[in-house]
Amino acid sequence: MTTIFAILFFAAAVLARLLPHVPNFVPMAALALWSGWYLPKRVGFALPIAAMLISDAVIGFYDVRLMAVVYGSFALIVALGWFLKRERSVTDVLFGSLAGSVFFFLATNFAVWAFSSWYPHTAGGLLETYLAGIPFFRNTLMGDLVYNAIFFGAYAFAFAVARRRQPALAKSI
Repeated sequence: MTTIFAILFFAAAVLARLLPHVPNFVPMAALALWSGWYLPKRVGFALPIAAMLISDAVIGFYDVRLMAVVYGSFALIVALGWFLKRERSVTDVLFGSLAGSVFFFLATNFAVWAFSSWYPHTAGGLLETYLAGIPFFRNTLMGDLVYNAIFFGAYAFAFAVARRRQPALAKSI
């Protein structure tokens, strides 16, 4: 059952980036958190990175330094999922979603400031970068909350149904 959901969530993350959408309102961070929570470490790390690579191959690659920060941010969200999965509570999913959104915002906006010529390389330029990123942060935060609710909720629902119908099967999930 976990493999089926991993494939579905992977496809959703890739398609969401390729289809028209509100900027930054995509399930990539939700895929990362869910993958760290439920998948073996290697697969959990590889899934969101592969989804980014596939979608970036279609959308277009960009500055390798910025890409490294974006991909690294998703890798750290996977690691956050590994850490939080011990308790497996709704509160932990909410915390992971919020923490992932904030980390992604801070890291990627810092990278834009550090690696591009869009903003002056001063404290004022850094502040300007973060201020310009606020609308994107709002979209990221809302997307992460919505998609984490969908991913974790759908998986928990399927697990509950499987446990009722086949208790032995649910123990192996």
